Amino acid sequence: MRVTNASTYRNFTASVNSVHLSLNRSMNKVSSGEQYENAAESPLAYYEGKRIDNRFQDAETKKTLLKDVQNRIYQQELGVRNIQTLLSEAKNHVQYANTATTTDTALDTTKSALLQKAHEVVNSLNTQYENFYVYGGNDVSTPPFSLSEDYDPQDQNRLIGLTLTYRHKFSDEETPTEFQMQLSKQADGSYGFTLLGGNDSSGNPLGTTEQLVKAMKEQGRVDIGYGSIQDKSTLLDTYTGGMNVLTGVTSDAIRNWKETAGDGTANAADSDGDVMDHLNNGPLALIGRSVLAISEYLDSGKTDRGEMSKVLGDTITDMTVTEHSLSSFYADLGNKYRLIDNMDERLGQLMDSLKIQYKEKLGADPYESIMEMYNNNYAYNAALQVGSRLMSSSLFDFMG
Repeated sequence: MRVTNASTYRNFTASVNSVHLSLNRSMNKVSSGEQYENAAESPLAYYEGKRIDNRFQDAETKKTLLKDVQNRIYQQELGVRNIQTLLSEAKNHVQYANTATTTDTALDTTKSALLQKAHEVVNSLNTQYENFYVYGGNDVSTPPFSLSEDYDPQDQNRLIGLTLTYRHKFSDEETPTEFQMQLSKQADGSYGFTLLGGNDSSGNPLGTTEQLVKAMKEQGRVDIGYGSIQDKSTLLDTYTGGMNVLTGVTSDAIRNWKETAGDGTANAADSDGDVMDHLNNGPLALIGRSVLAISEYLDSGKTDRGEMSKVLGDTITDMTVTEHSLSSFYADLGNKYRLIDNMDERLGQLMDSLKIQYKEKLGADPYESIMEMYNNNYAYNAALQVGSRLMSSSLFDFMG
């Protein structure tokens, strides 16, 4: 029996490949920090690590989403606070206008100031965050509100009303639905919004009360780690519709309203048909009511301020009530913002905890891994040196 270099090379190559494979594994362990490369090495630890990793990815996704939601809520909060401030400033103007010593010239200036406040309220409801409207509900792409002044066709200097236009695209529609609400003096002498019918400028039917209520019911509940996905009502609602702010009615509240009662009895309180009543006690209607009352007094040429004073006095009282309603909206948004802030902190703590758990289950000891890598590298280099001594040709290799 004779042993040739060829058979030695084969045995040597197999041994060197084994040592080299061990070196690669130890190098991967150092670079990745993971103890195991596949499930076969430790099935229980591997799949437990997968479970921890899935939880970590879920927490990371929610934490990323939180920043966008938090900024959206913050813009909504700023808008409501601005509207509350505008209403308070408007109330001061109304109180000044209701003072007996205020001249007609000063009244005209006050009317212009109040009209400016009304437009600023609408501008606040058109607030944008990045590329979407924060008070648009589910429709983030349509500018929701516009306000125009209505003048007497016979006298273009005589203001007789204000028209609020609200546009909203429902999920099942390709084009936005337009709602037109005109604020004017009613037959009974009161001032209020009326939802107009007919068609818009493009010939499309104007929105109805039922559609308006449908828009106000929209919600955008998001799973950010708060509540249960099995019960959507427990999730955080990130939408605040502009009509909800103007009426003082939240989406949750209006979802609990009754259908419109046909007999108009007292049992119909908080029914879908009352949405215009709530709007008429909102900040925009109250400011507009003051504007129209002052405008009518000035245009009529009367010297008796009794009728105007009564309207302005009632308006001051209603403005105080509406200020409290806006405060509730503002507080609710503030609570949402604080909740998101707390969730962000909790998710950060959870991610840190999961990192520790993952390292304990699948993590490799860095010092042990480095020592193992150096040992395998030393063994591989030694094998190569032995191989260089073995790999010398023999006469038997050339003999058949």
